[in-house]
Amino acid sequence: MRVNRIRILGLDPGLQHTGWGLIECEGSRLRHLADGVVSTDAAMALHQRLVAIHDGLSRLFAEFQPQEAAVERTYVNKNPDAALKLGQARGVVLLAPALAGLVVAEYQAMEVKRAVVGYGHADKTQVQDMVRRLLPGASMRRADAADALAIAICHAHHRGTRNALAAAVAQSQARMAEAR
Repeated sequence: MRVNRIRILGLDPGLQHTGWGLIECEGSRLRHLADGVVSTDAAMALHQRLVAIHDGLSRLFAEFQPQEAAVERTYVNKNPDAALKLGQARGVVLLAPALAGLVVAEYQAMEVKRAVVGYGHADKTQVQDMVRRLLPGASMRRADAADALAIAICHAHHRGTRNALAAAVAQSQARMAEAR
């Protein structure tokens, strides 16, 4: 049985820096392809910054041709204004891959940490160390890119489980249909 390769783009939303990490998944094997950030200038108007995030992500889709995207669900409690701006950036980060025709999944930070480290309360250093081990060659010049790669890894693990479950259900239904 041949397992398909798929490119997954992990996205860590941020108004100043949106991290991105691209991996290739073939069965349970993961390979680092690229990572980085889409940055905006704080001196720009909010709408211009949102356009810059969209345009930066659109360039990534065109260059790397991912098939699926995974986005972290982010929550900020301290500053309502900052939370609102982050929410607007996150909206663009969800919209851009959807407009490009990609499947988009969302994961809580604890889900990502659990998938990568095995512990939902792991700190950033533990997550970055595991990302380096799971994806040799990942440059991760910024923490935002490391987080995005962790999100892509999480999606790859969840995707594999979802696909295995769907195959088992289909096989079970086929057996039941044959038995009738």
